[in-house]
Amino acid sequence: MNKNTGAYKTIGEVVKILGLKTKKSNSKATHTIRYWEKEFKQIKPKILNGNRRYYDEKNIKVLKKVHFLLKDQGMTINGVKKILNDKKPLKLDETLNNSIKADNLKNKIVNISSLIKELKNLK
Repeated sequence: MNKNTGAYKTIGEVVKILGLKTKKSNSKATHTIRYWEKEFKQIKPKILNGNRRYYDEKNIKVLKKVHFLLKDQGMTINGVKKILNDKKPLKLDETLNNSIKADNLKNKIVNISSLIKELKNLK
């Protein structure tokens, strides 16, 4: 059963969406997201019983932007803070959205091609 796209996501699911991994092993880098929460006031997950974090689409969008700016563009934490605090829309948003859409499209193509292979093997 798949979650609704508008449903809240756990920190583990967000790590998968962003493709974050630790350098030492292939374990999930949940600590990175917790650190970004402390650094960027725009990231505000719902924290429910047992201190479990749940992220909505707005938070995930901000996390994708932070990830893109830090990891792909090589910006500093302070540089990203300035961009996120600026209320003006940036062309960077368009670039980020296109980058994310391309990644989603690539994942869908990979999934479809693997399904096609499975169907061919059933014959």
